[in-house]
Amino acid sequence: MYVAYIAVTVLAILFNGAAAVTYLSGHDYPKRQADMKRIPRSWVPVLGSLLAAGTIGLAAGLVVPLLGVLAAGGLVLYFIGALIAHTRVGSRALIGPSVFLLTAVSALALTLHQHF
Repeated sequence: MYVAYIAVTVLAILFNGAAAVTYLSGHDYPKRQADMKRIPRSWVPVLGSLLAAGTIGLAAGLVVPLLGVLAAGGLVLYFIGALIAHTRVGSRALIGPSVFLLTAVSALALTLHQHF
């Protein structure tokens, strides 16, 4: 189980880190997504910061497991919100947020199993 815990956590760090960089770098994709979901563009850096905080928390959780649990839990809530935002506007593009949500849930479950 330890190998699965490390592999999934590192995968979640990579996924969320890449998303955070995309959101914080001013890339057009997050802006288009915000427009599609009818979310103010001023929220894009905030959402990117939340992704970055989750990424840092997951990485820190490899050393301090409680931080990993809190970060993964926060990311689970973030991606539940993303799914709600998609469905609220009738979007059928649910694969992306679902994969991120599944990764966060897996990281949370494996961290809890490994350390608590």
